[in-house]
Amino acid sequence: MQSVKGKVVIDAFRMISTQNQLMMTMTTEARQTTSNIGFLKKPTIQARIHGLDRHYYSLVIDWRKNDLEEQMLANLHKKDWSHGLKVTKFEEHQKETEKYLDTIAKLTKDYSKKVKEEEGKTLEEIEVANVGKIDPKKHLENDVYDLMSNTILQCLGTMINTVVF
Repeated sequence: MQSVKGKVVIDAFRMISTQNQLMMTMTTEARQTTSNIGFLKKPTIQARIHGLDRHYYSLVIDWRKNDLEEQMLANLHKKDWSHGLKVTKFEEHQKETEKYLDTIAKLTKDYSKKVKEEEGKTLEEIEVANVGKIDPKKHLENDVYDLMSNTILQCLGTMINTVVF
């Protein structure tokens, strides 16, 4: 199970025994489907590199939520209305902004290097080369979004406080 920015992904796997592996050919499916609604998904290249369909196979997990459960989960991380009006100290905001800018500069260099390395490669070669590596583009997007939202909230909070108080 892994959770990334509020999205939860749950996977289950079953090992393929070595006896079954010897009896099966590469064309037969390791799983047995007993329903007319087959949810078998094609594994990615990354999963195949890590031994999917050789040493283990993926099991489908499905669940449903009722309306009350969805409502409860939607309210789980809600903040009160005054949360957006709170302003952090200028020194703390400045240190955080400098930290974000340093990280963004490093990620920009990494992304530029990655783009130069990917020139002339096929999609499969790029996918295999990036297995287990950090994607600087995604981290760059997230950091820029966080920096912008923090700065905008700080500016708006400061302006509102100036007018109100």
